[in-house]
Amino acid sequence: MNNLLWIALGGGLGALTRYGLSGILPSTPIPYSIWGINASGSFLIGIVMTLALEYGWLGERGRLFVAVGVLGGYTTFSTYMLGVHQLLMDGAPLAGIFYAMGSLIVGLAACWAAVIGTRLLVQARLNAKANANDIEEFDMTEGES
Repeated sequence: MNNLLWIALGGGLGALTRYGLSGILPSTPIPYSIWGINASGSFLIGIVMTLALEYGWLGERGRLFVAVGVLGGYTTFSTYMLGVHQLLMDGAPLAGIFYAMGSLIVGLAACWAAVIGTRLLVQARLNAKANANDIEEFDMTEGES
């Protein structure tokens, strides 16, 4: 039950964030605000899940809160599909197809870029830390003879 509470709290926070952002971004015939929200959410989920699953950061509750809750509530497949449907109903089939395919491609690319970027940044940080430890060990033993 405790995990459900973390997911619900995160989901509420994510949904409120999405609602707030979509309200301050300009309204256009093609729903770019939802497109941007879903793309940024895809990027963030790439970072969060890479850190959580590959490096053990966040722990289970943190992962559930952030990935499932916050980012699950922040991104929205249903509103994305509603945007596609509205474009098709408004007689703009090319815009609807572009929006549907573009959202999918951008979301996948954003997630992929985040995973690769996160791996590179974490690895660079770990390497720098290891090098700093090597230098400290070298300096400590240098005077001993």
